[in-house]
Amino acid sequence: MNAANKGILIAIEGIDGTGKSTQVGLLARYLRGKGCEVIETREPTGGPYGRRIRELFVDRGSCTLEEELNLFIEDRRQHVREVIAPALERGLIVLTDRYYFSTAAYQGAAGMNPAEVFARNSFAPRPDLVILLTMSPEISLVRIRESRGEELNDFEQEDQLRRVAELFSSFDDPCIRSIDADASLEHVAREIQKAVDRLLLDNNYVCTGRRTV
Repeated sequence: MNAANKGILIAIEGIDGTGKSTQVGLLARYLRGKGCEVIETREPTGGPYGRRIRELFVDRGSCTLEEELNLFIEDRRQHVREVIAPALERGLIVLTDRYYFSTAAYQGAAGMNPAEVFARNSFAPRPDLVILLTMSPEISLVRIRESRGEELNDFEQEDQLRRVAELFSSFDDPCIRSIDADASLEHVAREIQKAVDRLLLDNNYVCTGRRTV
């Protein structure tokens, strides 16, 4: 830890199939190679609320939209309290695979007001950078089917993903940096690295740990 550093929060967002989890891992390795201390995390978490959310993947109709939103919010409260806030306090770089922008997009696509969803998440630290991976739903669905060899879950239907993608593209928060994910893995990773390098430079963030891979 470098006490002079303010912690950095970076969220990787986008519709399903854009490679978020893979890019979180690649970015973490890149930053650790520069001597940065990094925490990798994700939402939904593995906690009790996150496990309940994952049950909805195969039976989303088992609860109301309001109940679903409450699950995401309570999962995030626990995530912030137990993982994100302590890491930021230590001056670390936190990489999260999904954050409240996903909630606003997916719940908004289901019929809720995205502005209300954002307001309900005002307790959560605002990211320093959101990497929004963009891709047409048609391509993302092909990727999902090829990588898993299984049926799509209730959050991955094409009409749903199209509405989610439209909402993601409508968000105008200045922390969002859109990157075309329909490119080679290496190209997308380099674009993300450039955006993060700029963020660290702008924030005078100094990586002082031992270089690792």
